[in-house]
Amino acid sequence: MRTFLALIAIAVASLSFSRAAAQHARLLVAQKGDRSLAIVDPVAGKVIADVPEGGVTGHEVAASPDGRLAFVPIYGNSGVGSPGTDGRNIVVINIAEHKVVGNIEFSHGVRPHCAIFGPKDGLLYVTTELDQAVTIIDPRTLKIVGQIPTGQPQSHMLAISHNGLRGYTANVGPGTVSVLDMKARKTLAIIHVSSNVQRISVSMDDRWVFTADQTSPRMAVIDARREKLGGWIALDGVGYGAAPTLDGRWLLVAIPDKNEVDVVDLRTMKVARAVAVGAYPQEVLMRPDGKAAYVSCEHSDQVAEIDLATWKTTRLIATGRSTDGLGWAARR
Repeated sequence: MRTFLALIAIAVASLSFSRAAAQHARLLVAQKGDRSLAIVDPVAGKVIADVPEGGVTGHEVAASPDGRLAFVPIYGNSGVGSPGTDGRNIVVINIAEHKVVGNIEFSHGVRPHCAIFGPKDGLLYVTTELDQAVTIIDPRTLKIVGQIPTGQPQSHMLAISHNGLRGYTANVGPGTVSVLDMKARKTLAIIHVSSNVQRISVSMDDRWVFTADQTSPRMAVIDARREKLGGWIALDGVGYGAAPTLDGRWLLVAIPDKNEVDVVDLRTMKVARAVAVGAYPQEVLMRPDGKAAYVSCEHSDQVAEIDLATWKTTRLIATGRSTDGLGWAARR
């Protein structure tokens, strides 16, 4: 009985902690159609502020580790590899004050897109497609401090291993993945996958790298140790954004044309189930407590919240037009 009561007490304390943490957290949503960043209260499930990005379009967003600032790369008005404007800056937004407080300017058009904070060094890494590179920024000074060449055009998305040693870019048009040495700041390998790929993610143990083939309903599985294509996962449709659950057991893959998310069992590398979400899902983000995932749904202007215990969509949060990139900001 004492053991049972102790377990109940631990569970209640954990629940209270999660609720308290969530009250000080914000879900960040890039609204391409509105050219703004939505700041969402994840407890209430509603937008509490829309911050304009200056009349141009940002597709992705990254929150600073202390949860105070959002960094939105301004890509431009085109799709990857298509004609259009060439973005040349990153907008810095104070999340609590709901306003733009800084700007990082490039000297020329680079189409900055995916921004990620290094898990070990605290630097900000952003893909700069037209430079065929990942640009490195000091978030304290808002200054560019270096570059890592990718050796490929259209380096659109970036993932960094959890130990901070390796980076991986999905190079859309070439259909390749560049393997980057993050410390030496050089390209180690270029892995051919398909004639066209999109999005990229890394397993929690840094063993596998995943990118979606855009010509066939399958997910490429790259062996990170061998730096070679290791196999394929058959999907219910052409995949897009993906993210592993924090326990390392599952990979959630957005299937835009099916309005669903495939749930891949990473022990068998097979789809175990599918979860219905809003229209045209794009990006998948895990909540830091590991209990829920958020999925941006571009055509229904919503973010789906998936309960990872029941595999059900618990709610659809209304956002602005053309919902895309997601970020999580937790104040420290």
